[in-house]
Amino acid sequence: MASGREKAYAYLKDTVLSDPDMQGAFLSEQELADRIGVSRTPIREALLQLAAEDLVELVPKRGARVAPLTGREIRELMELRAIVERYAAEQLVSAGRPPVAELRSLLEQQRELTGAEDAKEFIDVDHRFHSALISAVGNSLLDRHYDGLRSRQVRAGVVALFNQQGRQEAVLQEHEAILDALAAGDAQAACAAIDHHLESTLKVLLAG
Repeated sequence: MASGREKAYAYLKDTVLSDPDMQGAFLSEQELADRIGVSRTPIREALLQLAAEDLVELVPKRGARVAPLTGREIRELMELRAIVERYAAEQLVSAGRPPVAELRSLLEQQRELTGAEDAKEFIDVDHRFHSALISAVGNSLLDRHYDGLRSRQVRAGVVALFNQQGRQEAVLQEHEAILDALAAGDAQAACAAIDHHLESTLKVLLAG
């Protein structure tokens, strides 16, 4: 059974930090404690952990603030993702085992989530799509490294959807291009599709 701190950490990371309306907002420890069903101590412990990860800011006499993603952080996130995802694509195509069926299933799930009310779930499946590519490599350290980017990826993805109308459809097309290249065993095309997808997301985020 998860501890109070673990429950608070997971809730903050998966729900609060991924909410576009919460970017830059101060958090109420008591309100969070009531919502999660724990005391304020686990909330403070979770906030300290998130502060160590630079996901929240601890402001003296004011409390914890959701740290908005800066332009530099967004660029660095996309740069790091590109390095890792291109590596995964090259390794999997070379080994002849890209997870085509799993990626296709996730893409079909995304196609059912194109309403404005589906934005968070759409981005959650989006993360699973990219994570499936990384996981298929079979490198547990790489998995943990990539999973450490999850909160920032989800936050950036949700913000991108809110910043540009029609972004969901564009994401589906970009994922289709990645999948088609992997299915064809074309590592160069897969890397180019990954670059295009991440560059498009970066442009939307910086434009917003």
